[in-house]
Amino acid sequence: MAWRSLDEAKLAGARALVRVDFNVPMSEGRVADDTRLLAALPTIRRLRGAGAKVALLAHFERPKGKRVPELSLRPVAARLAELLGAPVAFVDDCVGEPVRAAFEAAKPGDVLLLENVRFHGGEEANDAAFARELAANSDLYVNDAFSAAHRAHASTEAVAHLVPSYCGEAMARELKALEAALGKPDRPVLGIVGGSKVSTKLDLLDNLVTKLDMLAIGGGMANTFLFADGVDVGGSLCEKEMADTARQIHAKAAKSNCELLLPLDVVVAQEVKPGATSNLRDLGEIGADEKILDAGPRTVERLVAAMDRAKTLIWNGPLGVFEVPPFDAATNAAARHAAELARANKLIAVAGGGDTVAALNHAGVAGDLTFVSTAGGAFLEWMEGKTLPGVAALQH
Repeated sequence: MAWRSLDEAKLAGARALVRVDFNVPMSEGRVADDTRLLAALPTIRRLRGAGAKVALLAHFERPKGKRVPELSLRPVAARLAELLGAPVAFVDDCVGEPVRAAFEAAKPGDVLLLENVRFHGGEEANDAAFARELAANSDLYVNDAFSAAHRAHASTEAVAHLVPSYCGEAMARELKALEAALGKPDRPVLGIVGGSKVSTKLDLLDNLVTKLDMLAIGGGMANTFLFADGVDVGGSLCEKEMADTARQIHAKAAKSNCELLLPLDVVVAQEVKPGATSNLRDLGEIGADEKILDAGPRTVERLVAAMDRAKTLIWNGPLGVFEVPPFDAATNAAARHAAELARANKLIAVAGGGDTVAALNHAGVAGDLTFVSTAGGAFLEWMEGKTLPGVAALQH
């Protein structure tokens, strides 16, 4: 796939409308986590350096088309200015005269932060008239919010068709990583999918077994696959009603020559709490009152061997209840091995999804993988093989 990059844009003197994701955690009126602000800096700096006037467009929470003062983006401007090392002027709306006047007063290289785009009902409705209002005050549009690209909203999709539109630096980095993992990957490709329920990741599993060479299934969803294979999982989390679906996915994997890696041994306990008494069990030895809470060492050993064979890894979801030690052992061991291979340039390792990022941070290796996506829903939909409206709108 080819996306229009900023290399193709005429930036000097242009009014650039830039869609960013500033839906950040706030605490007492201040930004509590500035990860998403930091992600936008390369695009902002590039545009400023080329002499563009930059207007940042973002949503915050769910005001449902109404002006809700406590959901204003105004507090974000101060923190962004600190990170950027330059003033950021706040504009009290994202369309109309306030934006026109702010651009008029701005000099090349100036940065504006526009008010919450979701204060307008036309945003989530992907309304054409509202998109025209957004486009009216700009010469070009840049989408740098991959995390919002799975939504067909006016600021992510409709506006991209009205003015010359380009991919921002963070968006380009994300797309390049995902293309390397699933588009045209170096083979063999290994996938790791964890999490609690098969039912929430059906589309994902269904797509991946046709794209991967090996797929390791962990977390609670592995219990459903084991149950479908006739293993007694005791008191473990298990969607027994999904057993037929698990068998169908298993059959589809076999037909697609995708090796399915299910747990060989498991760590069990009677309750989920830190330092709980745990035991290692082979399959077939799980007691009626025992819960499977992590993968065992033989399972990890086989997964590590699969990583050693693989050229590409794509990871979504932990292998156990990593938030509660000692049930973080398998996820930690797998994450650290993936990081070691990635650091040695022996593996392209791409991971994403909220729990996955938390698990990699917990293991202390999030910075060592080839790419870690914080995009959540958009990352998952990409892995499911779905077209993302915000990305499609930027294609040649």
